[in-house]
Amino acid sequence: MNFLNEITHRYPDAISFAPGRPYDGFFETEQIFTYLRRYLDHLEDGGASPDQVRSALFQYGPTSGQIRELIADWLRLDENIDVSPESIVVTVGCQEAMLLAVRALIAGPRDVLLVSSPCYVGITGAARLLDAELTAVAEDPGGFRCADLAAAIRAERARGRNPRAFYVIPDHANPSGTTMPLETRRELLELAAREDLLLLEDSPYRLVSPGTQLPTLKALDRDRRVVHLGSFSKTLFPGARVGFVVADQDVHDDTGGTGLLADELTKIKSMVTVNTSPVAQAVVAGMLLAADKRASELNSKTAAYYGDAMRVTLRQLEETFPEDERAALGIRWNEPTGGFFLAVTVAFRADNTALRRSAEEFGVIWTPMSYFYPEGGGEHGLRLSVSYLTHDEIADGIARLARFIRSQTTSSPEG
Repeated sequence: MNFLNEITHRYPDAISFAPGRPYDGFFETEQIFTYLRRYLDHLEDGGASPDQVRSALFQYGPTSGQIRELIADWLRLDENIDVSPESIVVTVGCQEAMLLAVRALIAGPRDVLLVSSPCYVGITGAARLLDAELTAVAEDPGGFRCADLAAAIRAERARGRNPRAFYVIPDHANPSGTTMPLETRRELLELAAREDLLLLEDSPYRLVSPGTQLPTLKALDRDRRVVHLGSFSKTLFPGARVGFVVADQDVHDDTGGTGLLADELTKIKSMVTVNTSPVAQAVVAGMLLAADKRASELNSKTAAYYGDAMRVTLRQLEETFPEDERAALGIRWNEPTGGFFLAVTVAFRADNTALRRSAEEFGVIWTPMSYFYPEGGGEHGLRLSVSYLTHDEIADGIARLARFIRSQTTSSPEG
């Protein structure tokens, strides 16, 4: 990330397909105050006294969060996830949710976190920060396969290790853009139950993608095998820095007592961030209340915007690289149905050196896919993000990218 920031700063006139930033053109500054007032009205309508309303903004608030009921309502209405508010912990973005989950589940030297590879760098960063053992499960070019996860579990146990959880983004994944089919989701849940494995589901791009979405793993979960990691950064706005984790699994302590995994995560959070900003929670809550507790109502325009951006990008690639030239150049790409990202495979090494040349000589920036492979791989891939560019910028950027790819392919020893 530091290298990408350096490249972006050094070449400000380059068109950048690198950042996965949400588009903020639909926001108005005054909306923050409108949503904040909407939540305060909600508290007053519910019988809160002036002192209680004041404390809801100015005091620390409960470590587990003060808008859990509203999040539970939203999950039920938009995602068909029916859980109690007590099973939810409100976090400082989804990154903290990952950190808490990894710390709670990967607790001993033999415990292992499995991750689908390529994968979002936030989970690998959290694992490394906590010195947690991590093993990558390589995806097939067509996406994740349960057989590969089952093989990885057997291999870890043969080494005397204990696979505890598997992290995956089932919908429009970052970085690959792939979506897990419904049949595979059901197969994965059956595998998790059979192997006594928890699934860490991270799915931030569902409600900002066009069309009907497949059910989440958590919505299909009947054995409480799924710990659902969530964020309002894409569905509402990233500056709120409000995420959450749904952890409704039973936990048994040494005294024979039983509680929820969410309670254990709350204990860890109390030693990390103490609580999530009540003001940020209030704004998020106000947004949900303004949309009758349905974030999907707030995302119809953004989902259409991102869907159009993806379609324009794919059309530009199709028109810029005729089929016969693709074969000659050794280039191919996938065709995501939503999300922010797609993956392009090229014949040369798409490394930092190639990226620097792309930015300097051709004025276009992308992200090397190798960044997202925790155990190596992706050397011939690049990730394109379409979320923050206009259609004209996309067209110009793909034209620049094409010139770079043609030049790099002919000049590279591997091309």
